[in-house]
Amino acid sequence: MSTVRKAVDVAVPVHTAYNQWTQFEDFPQFMEGVEEVRQVDDRHNHWTTKIGGIQREFDTEIVDQLPDDRITWRSIEGDTRQRGSVRFEPLDETHTRVELTMDVEPSGMAEKGADALGLIDRRVNGDLNRFKDYIEGRGAESGAWRGRIRPGNPGGTPGSAF
Repeated sequence: MSTVRKAVDVAVPVHTAYNQWTQFEDFPQFMEGVEEVRQVDDRHNHWTTKIGGIQREFDTEIVDQLPDDRITWRSIEGDTRQRGSVRFEPLDETHTRVELTMDVEPSGMAEKGADALGLIDRRVNGDLNRFKDYIEGRGAESGAWRGRIRPGNPGGTPGSAF
């Protein structure tokens, strides 16, 4: 398994950066190779990706989510094995550091080769920079989910969507 850790500073308050990141179905707007993310429920998402001509589908489960602080997930079904966490650190009233850490297990020769060449690392860095451009260009989040999901709490705590 390869670990990727990248961060980007965005010129929006922590709640704006966090709120936008909870809008999983918007991920194709700034994540290269992500064709669709369908939110199944508060904890589960279904992903369709196409990278290097290879299409993959997989499901993820959010295992820990604390508003304005972190979202942690793991894959649970499908072609891709990964787990990760995105953290939000307020730098001041109008700036936030977004740090993404992912453990990815490449499958197949092409993905293992891409990992060896550092392509996964560069893709994550590019995705974070595109997120920066996306949220700063918008100036406001497109929605929000402010619920709390705790490890071992399968239902989560209802939040609000606006």
